[in-house]
Amino acid sequence: MSKENNDDHGLRHRLRVVIFGTDTPAGRYFDLALILCIVLSVALVFLDTIRSINQEYSQLIRGLEWVFTVIFTLEYGLRLYSSTKPLAYARSFYGVVDLLSILPSYLAIFIPGANVTLVIRVLRLFRIFRVLKLLRYLSEGNVLLKAILQSGRKVFIFFFSVSLIIMVLGAIMYVVEGPVNGFSSIPKSIYWTVVTITTVGYGDITPKTNLGQAIAAFTMLLGYSIIAIPTGILTVEISQEMNRSRDLRRCSNCLKIGHENNALYCNHCGSELESDA
Repeated sequence: MSKENNDDHGLRHRLRVVIFGTDTPAGRYFDLALILCIVLSVALVFLDTIRSINQEYSQLIRGLEWVFTVIFTLEYGLRLYSSTKPLAYARSFYGVVDLLSILPSYLAIFIPGANVTLVIRVLRLFRIFRVLKLLRYLSEGNVLLKAILQSGRKVFIFFFSVSLIIMVLGAIMYVVEGPVNGFSSIPKSIYWTVVTITTVGYGDITPKTNLGQAIAAFTMLLGYSIIAIPTGILTVEISQEMNRSRDLRRCSNCLKIGHENNALYCNHCGSELESDA
């Protein structure tokens, strides 16, 4: 019995090294194969939405999708089996993504009309982040996140002010143009104002009167003026956050500043940095 437990423990350890790690050739091959399966399975989802391809190759696409579903189901089961904390893995973000990526295929068997949920398979793309271990390189993303949070109040005030301007312009256009020219209600006029002020310009509603066209020209110019404001706010916050996240110590050799806070050596010349103390 003890030998069987040891064999089982050894098998789980070997599977864990291959499935959750990339430090071995087997682990790298596993990740490459998994990436290929993810990309191909998502490509099938996209191709299945093209009517001509769906009509001619629907059975083939369904068959291949079930092949990938079985592969991902086995992989999910092996991750649960080899994980040191299966419940924690199942509750984690990627554990939920893994489950959601295979669940719709099985639901479609028992629940009529559940084929619509097969689009959830696109969530498999998120798994590439884990396979490629991209999250370890996203620490720089914290700078952007902090900058967004820091500029949140300013951006909120900006959008609140723009919303007031949009509602006023929408009401004015409703009065000037009226239902006869397509501005059938104030919400419809507000929609036109949003489309115009963001310089999208669908053209489904256009002013016909001279005054309306003059207001439209003013709205377009106003859009160009205000659209850069949130970008400027965010840029300033990003710059300030980057300065806060960097060490202002100066290298005694090349005199360069702007190192990482925990840096021991200069990232330019390699000289040892002096301690703040």
